[in-house]
Amino acid sequence: MNDLNERPLAGLWVLDFSQFLSGPCASLRLADLGARVTKIEKPDGDDCRKIYLSDCELAGESTLFHAINRDKESVCIDLHTDAGLAQIHQLIRQADIVISNFRPGVMARLGLEKTQLRKRYPHLIVAEISGYGSAGPWSKRPGQDLLLQAVSGLCYLSGNKDDGPVPMGVPVADIYTGQQLVQGILAAVFEREFTGHGSLVEISMLEAMMDFQFEPLTILLNDKAQTIERAGNHGAHALVAGAYGLYQTADGWLALSMGPVAQLAELLSCPALPDYTDPALAFRERDAIKAILGGHLTQQSTQHWLAILEPADIWCAEVLDWPALVEHEGFTALNMLQTLPLGERHITTSRCPIRMDGDFFWGQKAAPVLGRDSQRILADSSEKNV
Repeated sequence: MNDLNERPLAGLWVLDFSQFLSGPCASLRLADLGARVTKIEKPDGDDCRKIYLSDCELAGESTLFHAINRDKESVCIDLHTDAGLAQIHQLIRQADIVISNFRPGVMARLGLEKTQLRKRYPHLIVAEISGYGSAGPWSKRPGQDLLLQAVSGLCYLSGNKDDGPVPMGVPVADIYTGQQLVQGILAAVFEREFTGHGSLVEISMLEAMMDFQFEPLTILLNDKAQTIERAGNHGAHALVAGAYGLYQTADGWLALSMGPVAQLAELLSCPALPDYTDPALAFRERDAIKAILGGHLTQQSTQHWLAILEPADIWCAEVLDWPALVEHEGFTALNMLQTLPLGERHITTSRCPIRMDGDFFWGQKAAPVLGRDSQRILADSSEKNV
């Protein structure tokens, strides 16, 4: 879907004060779906332009910045000045949504306190991400991804029991919180169609991470006898019994998902497994089952085992690295990558994963040069506020 005016959120204007990752992830998805997104940046720009992954640059700025800020405008305003604050209010009068992801109190010190914004602009949807909420002993802590993974318990769900805490290799707290904020914003947009009034949408990264872990958390809260403990070897999911995990083969790695131990014992011709085919042992003897499989599967190649398991409808897959994945026909069939012009160069990145009526939401332009749209947008807003 290349025509921005035909996208479902066309006509919505988002002022995005957020930096780094969680807030920009949310505004990126809104931009993908057709909203006009204007980044409000301090004179030296979003810190993500230079600091975050600063050793990986494209056109002089962080490659990550380019990845999460495509199809946005950039306006530089010094919010610490009266003139800058006046310019911001010119824009807010016409905007639909304001997004921020600072620590509690920062927007208020800038003269943009959330309840005052809602009172002054009844139509406005004010959307805010914090690290730990606006109250409580952690509220002033920095809402940084690794720190949220650490305190939320997530690091004790990946890896093996004796590995110590293992963080996820992607900023899951940032990304998941951003997507949750999008859900709240879209609900507020829908509500405004009926009431004519905006809303205050708030989410903390800690709340998002607890929601992300609702499955083990609910078990822990309701079954005091059940421990949430990772497997001793080949760990993949702390709550799943039997063979579930990743296993080294003679030439790579194999992922085994659901499959009765008795069936695996027969299909794989594994002589030690029949001792564990009683379903009652699948969880209690999880480590022993995995250790046996771990030793057995190294005897043949990944493709050898796949040729046996897949026809029997055992859920399994080759473990791919990124170079192998992007060359695989299973991935290329999705048409998941897009290339956007970037000055004399270009950037290749992922597209929006959503389809509507069979259409993709393709990007139109790379992330904006700092302040690229300041003069045009501020002049236009000044004329409309006369």
